[in-house]
Amino acid sequence: MKLENSAIYIKANMIERISSKIVDLVNNYTYKDVTNLEYLKMQASFIAEDSLKIPVKIAGAWNVELYDIKMENAAIVRRSAREVRTHLMGLEIHGFKETEYLDLLRKEIDEFRVLFAEWVKTFDPWNYIIDRWGLFNPPGVNYDDKDPDDDLPFDPPDFEDL
Repeated sequence: MKLENSAIYIKANMIERISSKIVDLVNNYTYKDVTNLEYLKMQASFIAEDSLKIPVKIAGAWNVELYDIKMENAAIVRRSAREVRTHLMGLEIHGFKETEYLDLLRKEIDEFRVLFAEWVKTFDPWNYIIDRWGLFNPPGVNYDDKDPDDDLPFDPPDFEDL
């Protein structure tokens, strides 16, 4: 399946579009509309930044086979989606008036979470290189394990005629 046709990527782009609409609404407020316009604008900029990362990092993981790279991108996607939700609460607390957009975005993120969890289950944990940072190794593989590829013979003269 192509990335552009995948449910997770389509949902990620929907999250970004709704986030963009919320940012536009905040940026069109005037000071008399709300008591803390600068705070709202700051929260809106965080929402814009985090929502843009979601489809980008999904794309970054889509055609990569290595487990640690897929998991690294997935962790950024997860964090970004969770941060968007957090910033929505900040908007609401500080006077954002169009709460129906916030509710719509929360619903989209909830639906995205399920797609995300199913997507991560498709990652092959045994297609890996050892993550020497120790964060994204498959179960039972440690950052300081000997790499089995280190035992493969390599003789540069074997490649001179290629």
